[in-house]
Amino acid sequence: MSDDGDPEFHHLPVMVHEIGELFGGVPSGFVLDATLGGGGHAEHLLERWPHLSILGIDRDERALAAAQQRLARFGTRLQVFHTRFDGLDIAMEALHIDALSGALFDLGVSSHQLDVAERGFSYRNDAPLDMRMDQTQPWSAADVVNGYPAEQLAKVLQQYGDERFARRIANAIVAARPIERTSQLAEVVVSAIPAAARRTGGHPAKRTFQAIRIEVNAELDALPTALQSAIDHTRPGGRLAVLSYHSGEDRIVKDVFRTNETGGCECPPELPCVCDAVQTVRLVRGVRRTPTDAEQQGNRRAASARLRVVERIEDSPTKGRR
Repeated sequence: MSDDGDPEFHHLPVMVHEIGELFGGVPSGFVLDATLGGGGHAEHLLERWPHLSILGIDRDERALAAAQQRLARFGTRLQVFHTRFDGLDIAMEALHIDALSGALFDLGVSSHQLDVAERGFSYRNDAPLDMRMDQTQPWSAADVVNGYPAEQLAKVLQQYGDERFARRIANAIVAARPIERTSQLAEVVVSAIPAAARRTGGHPAKRTFQAIRIEVNAELDALPTALQSAIDHTRPGGRLAVLSYHSGEDRIVKDVFRTNETGGCECPPELPCVCDAVQTVRLVRGVRRTPTDAEQQGNRRAASARLRVVERIEDSPTKGRR
């Protein structure tokens, strides 16, 4: 991989070789990189498969600029657009792209966003509470931490962080307001969790920071629409691959893929389909679902990654098979 581009925009692409294998047999054309980031996955695909181009979108303008610089040698094989991943329709229309040969979604936060303290994503660095992927939006982590009532805050921590001490943490946050910096928030979270529970499962603030980040960026709200749009725009033979890092993300991906595989059919599987359901994808089996142990040891972000892949097919009746 090239080290060209913004030296501060460091990002290790997860399962990059597995992703490369998946897209080798798709039709010629544009593959959507819906979370372009530092351009690691895009670079690998462009280097390996001359028949492919990349439509890269990202809500982080700094990421787009770094990726454009890093991938400039590929010329018009790279097209970029600043938008959240549910803005695919707008991006394709603006860039005059009629259809996709595939799509990749690498969800969650990038290595760069975690490592640059000023972005406020990490409990490991002291910085203003921010966590905005799109820094043009006015809403930040400070608004969530200092503005939500305890009940709403606890719901966010439970839903997006699977945090079993959500109520205790939420009450502690409300009592400690105003909280302006990541180090303050991390200290409040640690103090709210029982000592015995703090000894296992990594940093005690990890789940809280994850949950607040997802809330600030409305990540899960946009995901179903974005996935369905990508499926609709992909030509038969194209593939869609999604890397998720949180159970909530993975459930959404699984549900959208299953709905398109079954056409939403609710007929008993042993009977013919009478609801006119149409299958649009098939699951790609035999794909490694998680990174290797070596990759997980070398990239902490890879440890929780889960990969799901489908292939677009010609629309066909499900015939009750589920």
